[in-house]
Amino acid sequence: MIRLQAGALACEIEPRLGGCIAGLWLGELPVLRSTPAAQLTSSRQAGSYPLVPFSNRIGGARLQWQGTQHPLVRNNGAEPHAIHGVGWQRPWAVLESDAQSALLAYEHRPDSAWPFAFDSSQTMQLRDGALSLTLSVTNQSRQPAPAGLGWHPYFVKRPGSRIRFEATGRWEMSADKLPTERRADAGLDADCASLEVDHCFDGWSGIAQLRDPLLRVTLTSSLRRLVVFTNGAREFVAIEPVSHVNNAMNLVAAGADAQQLGLVILQPGESCSAQMTIEVERA
Repeated sequence: MIRLQAGALACEIEPRLGGCIAGLWLGELPVLRSTPAAQLTSSRQAGSYPLVPFSNRIGGARLQWQGTQHPLVRNNGAEPHAIHGVGWQRPWAVLESDAQSALLAYEHRPDSAWPFAFDSSQTMQLRDGALSLTLSVTNQSRQPAPAGLGWHPYFVKRPGSRIRFEATGRWEMSADKLPTERRADAGLDADCASLEVDHCFDGWSGIAQLRDPLLRVTLTSSLRRLVVFTNGAREFVAIEPVSHVNNAMNLVAAGADAQQLGLVILQPGESCSAQMTIEVERA
């Protein structure tokens, strides 16, 4: 376990459980859904985890790529899809760490969960009032490979929580949680208590705000797509910066434009990276 501290802001990281952020606190107040790292048993319970080498779902846990079908592991219980990549379920190595920063790495070799070799790294830097993260992936296979990045932070949903961000489109979802069509959408400015949403927004401005009577949180990212998930039964709001639309790899195989969906195709040895910062202050 790694604990970072900067002023009143504290962050605990559990490298063995998907390189996840177990918790983020401002003083006694949890910013993310937070569990002390020593009590964490799965990254699924964590405050945030990295999404690599893809975000959200690959339909039916079958990757269609360059004329070949690759069956993938269904890695989330009874769900029929592959979800959130592989990094969140694998142990990460700690390359460097000190009181306010950490550098983690994960090396993937082809297996039933993902057929392409890659290396990935993530940095976490804590300063007074903000947590900054960088996530990178390098294609180590001998052929071009699809790649995506993102994060899955779960923010605490308190009474009076309100989310606000700007976008230009939203992908509608089928009953099996896969995207069907894109519609024009300006984003959200809504009270979270009654909000029912599980969608990918694109044309995102790169800024999202979550405010309640106790905390003001601002999330910024270099990425331009945002998955938002919450409903009346949830005590969190997942606000997920991502590089590509849900199920983008199979949509590209069906004829969609990779660039429009945000999907990156990495040549052998090529890399891509993304940044995210969570700024927090008391209301």
